[in-house]
Amino acid sequence: MSGVTLQDAVKRFGETQVIHGVDLEILNGEFCVFVGPSGCGKSTLLRMIAGLEETTEGTIRIGQRDVTTVDPAERGVAMVFQTYALYPHMTVEENMGFGLKMNGVPKAEIKKKVDGASQILRLGEYLKRKPKALSGGQRQRVAIGRAIVRGPEVFLFDEPLSNLDAELRVEMRVEIARLHNEIGATMIYVTHDQVEAMTLADKIVVLRAGKIEQVGAPLQLYKDPANKFVAGFIGSPAMNFFAGAAQPGGVLVPGLGDATVPTAAALPAVGTQVTVGLRPNHMTIDPDGTTHAVELTESLGGVSYVYLNAPNGDRLIVEAREDQPVPHGARVGLSFDPGHAYFFDAQSEARLR
Repeated sequence: MSGVTLQDAVKRFGETQVIHGVDLEILNGEFCVFVGPSGCGKSTLLRMIAGLEETTEGTIRIGQRDVTTVDPAERGVAMVFQTYALYPHMTVEENMGFGLKMNGVPKAEIKKKVDGASQILRLGEYLKRKPKALSGGQRQRVAIGRAIVRGPEVFLFDEPLSNLDAELRVEMRVEIARLHNEIGATMIYVTHDQVEAMTLADKIVVLRAGKIEQVGAPLQLYKDPANKFVAGFIGSPAMNFFAGAAQPGGVLVPGLGDATVPTAAALPAVGTQVTVGLRPNHMTIDPDGTTHAVELTESLGGVSYVYLNAPNGDRLIVEAREDQPVPHGARVGLSFDPGHAYFFDAQSEARLR
């Protein structure tokens, strides 16, 4: 297995630049997730590593090899796509071994590798079936098995769970995490779903508009976001943001009932606009308050998410315990833990520390 290194990687389509000088090191055996909104460049970056997109400028290395201009088949990578791309007329066994067969690998070796992969993926009882006789999750496991039998240095996953229903997505997340733990391969995984990123990754790369916003372990990005974009993207439900103005020792926030949120962060000049961030689980409903109107309550069993409208028009989400019913149309107050507040420059969106 090998790590992957990108140095000043750039991708242009004609005059349009979509990847802007990306520098990134993915260590041998790491599970790295590229995450970001649609159009941020995560799939393009993955395809550049695979060799399916030409790298306009910069260098891509897999292990010690410079593969920037190397043919995809020679890079030592295997890719699992959003669509399963299985041959409908072939059995599971034939689909998994087809690439090896085309490369002239002996039948006995193909069978050994297919049997080994099917054991890892628990596909043994399905080897003689054709894709139409499999569920979506089983088909995706076959696609992963086809990648495993090639023995690649790096596995690349391009939104592999997007076509599955919610229950199968959870099941396949567990399967992919177990696979990584079992074979210890370097894996690079693209998703727009930050829950997948948080649950699967050793390292998350947050992308926006073809640039890296922040790289780090899941909890590092959750607890210590570098800017407002990362803070809002990592975490579910998303962080609440409030417009405020810098005051001596704190930030005055109209959306929190004109409360002044204290902070030791280095604030700009008094009166300068500052954005304050609070996660839903760091805010508490005060039934006796009358400041915020309840727009909607989502009850999920153990907890509820209460959607509120502030007097100044701000919308926010608060996590409440299930034993705290909050009816639609009620007016409630809020309390919050200022020790968990985040502060951002309103113009640059950089974190104020």
